[in-house]
Amino acid sequence: MHLFCICYIINVCAKYNSFNCPVTVTLGRKAQVFLEEVKAKPFLRWAGGKNWLLPYLDKLNPVNFNDYHEPFLGGGSVFFHLRNGKGKYYLSDLNEDLISTYQAIQKNAEAVIEELLQLQNTKEFYYNIRDKKFRNPFKKAARFIYLNKTSFNGLYRVNQNGKYNVPYGFRKKFEVDHSNIRAVKDALVGVQLKSQDFITSLEKVKPKDLVFVDPPYTVAHENNGFILYNQKLFTLQDQKKLAAALFDISKRGGFYILTNAKHDALKEIYCNLSAPIEVKRQSLIGGRNASRGLITEYLFTNIQP
Repeated sequence: MHLFCICYIINVCAKYNSFNCPVTVTLGRKAQVFLEEVKAKPFLRWAGGKNWLLPYLDKLNPVNFNDYHEPFLGGGSVFFHLRNGKGKYYLSDLNEDLISTYQAIQKNAEAVIEELLQLQNTKEFYYNIRDKKFRNPFKKAARFIYLNKTSFNGLYRVNQNGKYNVPYGFRKKFEVDHSNIRAVKDALVGVQLKSQDFITSLEKVKPKDLVFVDPPYTVAHENNGFILYNQKLFTLQDQKKLAAALFDISKRGGFYILTNAKHDALKEIYCNLSAPIEVKRQSLIGGRNASRGLITEYLFTNIQP
């Protein structure tokens, strides 16, 4: 093999390695470079994340959907799992800081990573960053990711003035997978990201489109009452509006998958959609005597398994 060709391949590999992509080089009668695809996964610690739900979704196997809509994006685990490169993807959330973080990565992941490298995992630095506001979109995104990774339990909570007020989490490490941030950028190519309410998001759903809906839980599991914080953010009236929107989408020939707490009030609200499927997940119950138990949630869908 010509020395020029070998040097060219080495340069290509070095380029990809600078982006933390696994590379395998085979030199023989012909030189080949195999790049192992890095599949994007959630880059945030998000309360109510749906990684546990993915095996259930695989059983539904909604392979024939056209466009994809997700109006409560959060950590995006379902989007990353179902992303197949086909159709259009419409992702939204009322949380403007969350959406602007996705948009910054979509625009320039390297700029976000560069800002993340400047941050330190100390209590003093945390509160200093928490009190700051940035206009630069990449600094703003890095701040959001940093606070998410180093705060107490990864919560997102603001006071009445809209100021983030979650305390420092005293986590031993502040780690962000840079290769995953780059994979997230790739997954977001061509994706429409907007901060808007769920009703507006669902207006453009067409026949054979798929909607995944994971609203804030208004009620606790197993008829254990209301979640006081989310009760104000997403009311039972909002649940009724969502049920009506999904009923309309189904009549138009669209597909929906809805997750929610197992609760009699919600079963009644969504009774016109479909019979609920009960799915179980593990949960870590906090407290001095923390232990693992199973929690049952509802899954409503018009997709036949």
